[in-house]
Amino acid sequence: MQAESGESGTWAGGWMIAAVAGIVAAILARMIGDVGMSAAVLVGVLVFGVFGVLLGSGGVEQVEAHDEDHGHDLGHGHGHVAPVAPVAAAPVMAPVVAAPVAAPVVVAAPVVAVPVAEPVAAGVLVQPKGLAAARAGGADDLKVIEGIGPAMEKLCNGLGFFHFDQIAAWSAADVAWVDENLKGFKGRATRDRWVAQAALIGAVGIPEFQRRAKTNDY
Repeated sequence: MQAESGESGTWAGGWMIAAVAGIVAAILARMIGDVGMSAAVLVGVLVFGVFGVLLGSGGVEQVEAHDEDHGHDLGHGHGHVAPVAPVAAAPVMAPVVAAPVAAPVVVAAPVVAVPVAEPVAAGVLVQPKGLAAARAGGADDLKVIEGIGPAMEKLCNGLGFFHFDQIAAWSAADVAWVDENLKGFKGRATRDRWVAQAALIGAVGIPEFQRRAKTNDY
């Protein structure tokens, strides 16, 4: 009975020391070795297993030697067979669960309302942009344009038209408005080709224009 008690105490003490050694090894591996938790636990388990086998086996051998000294004959069935030390199961590592990846937040671009120009009603003409007064240096002599006399020039000035470049920039819609608003001279802007004449004056000057005007070359 004393042998069995000594054997059990020695075996338990050996594995307890092995457990302490495993814990210390895991802590040192974590702090000094700068390894991850999983690797530190693995180191602790290995140290625990090695120390447990060495210390547990030593305790069994001491008990067997003690039995032989007291004359127990194992061959005749009178000896005591040391129990086999149970092998401690390695701790099962908890599965590592990957942290869920947050889906990227998509911020919708603000919708900007684009103003849409209101279409001009069919048949409605818009007055070309005019000037409140002639530019510095005075008004151009619009009478250079064939078809514009003193009365017509005065009428054009009253509508805000003082310069050749204003007339040269008229669109077809602008010409249509002027044709409709030349009181007493409707249609004259189109018939006398005011836009073409004004553009030529701006391009070649008045003397060259007057030379070409003799043959209606504009």
